[in-house]
Amino acid sequence: MRVFLVVMDETEEARAALRFAARRAAAADGAVHILGIVAQQNVSAFGGVQATIEQEARDRAEMLAHAAAGNLLSEIGIMPSITVKVGKAQALIREFIEEHQEVAALVLGAAEGTNPGPLVTHFSTSAGTLPCPLYIIPEGYDEDDDKA
Repeated sequence: MRVFLVVMDETEEARAALRFAARRAAAADGAVHILGIVAQQNVSAFGGVQATIEQEARDRAEMLAHAAAGNLLSEIGIMPSITVKVGKAQALIREFIEEHQEVAALVLGAAEGTNPGPLVTHFSTSAGTLPCPLYIIPEGYDEDDDKA
């Protein structure tokens, strides 16, 4: 089964990427996998505080991913798989793709303006090293829009 991997956060560009991935998955009889990433905290002086901050961030990322999954199910009829990991985004994404051979494409959303975001910048400059295609979806992209 073809799986479209989407990195999800609270941005509009991530929602555009998720909509795009869902439509491609539906057309290809595939699936969507949402990857939520929580940045590892660098509060080493207070281990308990660091753990609490990371757990709260993880809980928020899981809630966001589940809300996005619910919206996707009601709009397009696809229930995505969800994974939330703690660490450095670029490394976690590469690791996930390498461990999951079923990933057919990495779908990222690009922010408007001259800075598309750190993930788009990183993966667009190293797209040739990925084992799957990279789709970069502009923040305001809507396939249903007459302008598109």
